Amino acid sequence: MPASTTTAPAVLTAKALLLDMDGTIVNSDAVVERCWRDWAVSHGLDPQEALKVVHGRQGYATMAVLLPGRPMEVNLAENAVMVARETADTDGVVPVAGAPAFMAALDGLPHALVTSADAALATARMTAAALPMPAVRVTAESVGASKPDPEGFLKGAAALGVDPADCIVFEDSAAGITAGRAAGMRVIGVGPRAAAHGPTVHVQDLTSLAVTSGPDGSIRITVRPEPQDAPAR
Repeated sequence: MPASTTTAPAVLTAKALLLDMDGTIVNSDAVVERCWRDWAVSHGLDPQEALKVVHGRQGYATMAVLLPGRPMEVNLAENAVMVARETADTDGVVPVAGAPAFMAALDGLPHALVTSADAALATARMTAAALPMPAVRVTAESVGASKPDPEGFLKGAAALGVDPADCIVFEDSAAGITAGRAAGMRVIGVGPRAAAHGPTVHVQDLTSLAVTSGPDGSIRITVRPEPQDAPAR
C-alpha cells in the first residue's frame, strides 16, 4: 500500500485578507450549475463546456465569452434575469468545509469580501451558508470590470487601507486567481478548480488553515500540509 507523507506547514503573513465567496467560503455549485446548464441549453451550447468558464466571472462576462460578438446590452439583460434566479435559489448552498471556523478566526482582523455576485446575491448566499458577512465588501455593483480584471481586489485593499502587496487573496477560480495575481497579491487557491492555475499555495478546503494575529497586528496564515500518497518502498 502507498505510504502517507507530509511536509512542513507553510506560513504566510499579511496585513489584510481578501475573500472570494462562491467556491471559496460558500459552496454554491449546485445552484450555479442548475442555472447555467439551463441557460446553455436554451442557447444551443454544450452545458459541460459552458460550466468550464462560468466560475469567478460576473454573468455578463461569462456570456460574452460563450457568445462572442453578441451585443453587450443583451448580455446585461440576460444577466439580470440570471442573478434574480440565483438569488431566489439557495437550495444546496452550504459553507465550504472549514469556513465557519475560518470566518470566526477573522473576527476583528482586516478582511473584505470581493465577489462577482451583487449585494443581494452575496447576502442570500452568505445567509444560507450561515456565515458572517464581512463589514467591508466589494460586490458587482462596486466595479466596472469583472474578474479576471484586478479592479475588485485593488478596491478591497484600498477600502482596508492596505498596500496590495500586503494582502492575501483567497480564490477558487482561474478568473479570480488571475485577478489576484494581476493585483500584485499572493493567492491561496481553495478547492479542486484552483490547483491548475498557479496560486501561491493550494488547499483542498479551509480545514487546512489556521489564522492567528501577530503582536505587530499582522495576520499569520498557517497552511497545514495535506497528506499525499507516496510510492511504497
